[in-house]
Amino acid sequence: MSEISPLWQIASSAETDWLVELCKDEGTTGFPPPGMPDAAWVLNAMYEHEQGPGSVSHHEVHQAGLADGSIKPATLAGIDLEVGTLTGGGLGRVEHPGPGWQRLRWAELARRTGDPIVKEGHWPSFRSAPDGRMENGSWPVGTEPPTEGSLDRETWNRLIEILREHGPAGPDTRCFAYYNPLMMGDFDNLHVLSGRLGDAQALYDIDEPDFSPSNLWPEDRSWIVYTDYDLWGTKVVGPTALIDALIGDTEIEAVRLPWDT
Repeated sequence: MSEISPLWQIASSAETDWLVELCKDEGTTGFPPPGMPDAAWVLNAMYEHEQGPGSVSHHEVHQAGLADGSIKPATLAGIDLEVGTLTGGGLGRVEHPGPGWQRLRWAELARRTGDPIVKEGHWPSFRSAPDGRMENGSWPVGTEPPTEGSLDRETWNRLIEILREHGPAGPDTRCFAYYNPLMMGDFDNLHVLSGRLGDAQALYDIDEPDFSPSNLWPEDRSWIVYTDYDLWGTKVVGPTALIDALIGDTEIEAVRLPWDT
C-alpha cells in the first residue's frame, strides 16, 4: 500500500490465521466465511437514469467512440484487447453517478425481468443477478450495473454505520481490514490494517487499492464482512440481531440466501 490512512495502520498478516482455518481458504479473492450463526448478502448498488434505461447499449456507445477516435482502443503489450462485448459496469470502487440517476434495486429489476433476486444456489454476481442486459449482451446506457469486487461508497458507508451499532465497543471497536492479493498485485504478502470501527469509512479513500476491503472484522471476531473480488455482493456473518438490521434497513439492499450456510 503506497499510502496508508493515519487512522489505519499496517498489522501483522498473522491476524488472518484464524480466517484461513475458519474458511479453509487462502484468501486469494477474500476469505469466504460460513454463514453461522446467521448471514446476509448486501447487494452492490446499480443505478438507472430518470429517463429510463434507453435503447442504446454500453457496447454500442463504446464501439461508436472507437470508430470516431474519441475512445482509444485498450491494449496490453501491443495486443488488442477490444474483443467481445463490453457489458457496462466495472471493477472496484464506485459511487452515485450524480444528478438524474437513482438507485435501481435488485428486487425491482427482478420484478421487471421475472428473474429471482439471486439465482438459487449462487452467490450474487453477474451470472446470478436479475438480467437487465439487451439482446447484444450489454446493459443499456441508462443503467449502471454493479461493479465487481467492491461495495459502492454509499452502501459501504451505511454498512459501517450499522456495524458500529453492533460492535462490542461501538465506534471504538478495534477492527482489522484485509485486502486480497489480486487487489494488491502482491501474492507474496497478506495486507492487513488495524484501526477503529468508527474510522472504517476512511478505508474507502485509501490511495491503494481501488476497492473496499476484502474482509473486515472486530477483534473479538463476533462478525465478519466478506467482499469477494469476483462478486456483486458482500456477505456479512454474525448475530441474528445484526443480520435482521441489515435485512430491515431501507438504504441498503440485503437478502438472506438459504442455500449459503
